[in-house]
Amino acid sequence: MPDGTTPLLLRADGDHGVTRLVLNRPEARNSLSFAMLGALADALAGIAADPRVRVVVLAAAGPVFSAGHDLREITAHRADADGGRAFFAAAMRRCAEVMQAVVALPQPVIAEVQGIATAAGCQLVATCDLAVAVEGARFCTPGVDIGLFCSTPAVALSRAVAAKPAMEMLLTGAMIGAEEARRIHLVNRVVPAAELEAATMELAARIAARSAHAVRVGKAAFHRQRGLPLDQAYEHCAAVMTENLLAEDAAEGIGAFLGKRTPVWKDR
Repeated sequence: MPDGTTPLLLRADGDHGVTRLVLNRPEARNSLSFAMLGALADALAGIAADPRVRVVVLAAAGPVFSAGHDLREITAHRADADGGRAFFAAAMRRCAEVMQAVVALPQPVIAEVQGIATAAGCQLVATCDLAVAVEGARFCTPGVDIGLFCSTPAVALSRAVAAKPAMEMLLTGAMIGAEEARRIHLVNRVVPAAELEAATMELAARIAARSAHAVRVGKAAFHRQRGLPLDQAYEHCAAVMTENLLAEDAAEGIGAFLGKRTPVWKDR
């Protein structure tokens, strides 16, 4: 925590089952320190088990979404007896666990990007299921500029955008604007700063109005099939859809559609 009392991560449970998590370390550009990653991990674990949460919005305080790993913290651990090896390995492992927790979370996660997202901060945006950014937002993976290739951010980036734009970002460290980020599919929408929270929450509310059961099984199936050969992907998703069709919400939703009425979800 910055001063021993200010939380690193703020949580607000709002209407329609939308929960906001806010990175709250603006004085350090919301860098992903070991403690910040721990706070994220704990919050995600709690949300995963909370059926009241239907969608998560991940936002940040201050002018920067996240500058990535805390380079001051990393530098301080070079004085460790092992030159920092154990801490570096633990930090990379914890970061990877958090990114995987976002993907594995039953609820969709929307990044609300109000400023710059660099290195592991850009990785976090790429990891989220959806992203809404302000017109002035910028993104980069600049590790190559300081002799540290953004190898772990490359995992998320290469899964969010095509190989060549991802490699250009990784090899040059160049900053790209919000419109370019939308063009390469790093973000979904770009809006004026004054509309950012409203636009993000509108998107979140639209998703939250759907069957939570269908969204949960759909998100899991989407991420699972991406790593499978085509035939196995269809086999897996056909099995998922079969089970989904047997669920109460599917029967309700289809019945409501045919009967021209609004469905009443039971989320099962």
